[in-house]
Amino acid sequence: MEKLQCIVVDDENMGRKLLEENVRQLPFLELVASCKNAFEAMEVLQTQTVDLIFLDIQMPGMLGTQFLQTLKEKPLTILVTAYDHYAVESYELDVVDYLMKPVSIERFSLAAHKALELFQNKKNKLDSGSKAAIPELAQEDFFFVNVEYALVRISIPQITHIEGLKDYVKIYLEGEKRPILTKLTMKSIEAKVANHSFMRVHKSFIVNMRKIESIKQQRIKIGTFEIPVSDSHASELMEKLNFTRPS
Repeated sequence: MEKLQCIVVDDENMGRKLLEENVRQLPFLELVASCKNAFEAMEVLQTQTVDLIFLDIQMPGMLGTQFLQTLKEKPLTILVTAYDHYAVESYELDVVDYLMKPVSIERFSLAAHKALELFQNKKNKLDSGSKAAIPELAQEDFFFVNVEYALVRISIPQITHIEGLKDYVKIYLEGEKRPILTKLTMKSIEAKVANHSFMRVHKSFIVNMRKIESIKQQRIKIGTFEIPVSDSHASELMEKLNFTRPS
């Protein structure tokens, strides 16, 4: 049976012991280390193969979410916490699941099986010589953003354009009168739509090229909006639209 090499990271002794016991009850999990903080976990990751982390968030010295952000190559991660206000941040970190303490063995098992399925899908793709990620993830045409303490689903094909405002972005959707305002950087939202027909045409604008109605004097028209195209992006835009300027 395929086994996931996993570690438990929790500063509370009781919480750590409960997670260890849950790991031992599932035959496809193998506990390779139990850590009291993120720094111990870093040492383990440097010396051992780890497929899955059961990670507490609220720990002294370094939060679990901060620890994840330091990792260039992240193992599959299941967050385990007593605080629900980290839910949105956990989604942005692309973790497998988010468990609230106290965690029942049924809920723990469900999350662990989800991790196993993701691990097996990724391994099968690598074994077949493909560099593609998990198919279900690669084909997603939506994502969620935090809007006034709620997670709001954004349909990527429905986006007409995106406007950057310092640490926030406005997401304009076809058929909607008002844009969605959410706290994200342009870089992070650009990554979310990277596999679709979007292009950064200005430091403050990303457009859905399928929604472009016309371009005149380096200004894109989409509905009632006119979006500037910077000099540095103009040539690339023309190339992507398969347009050659007349000589």
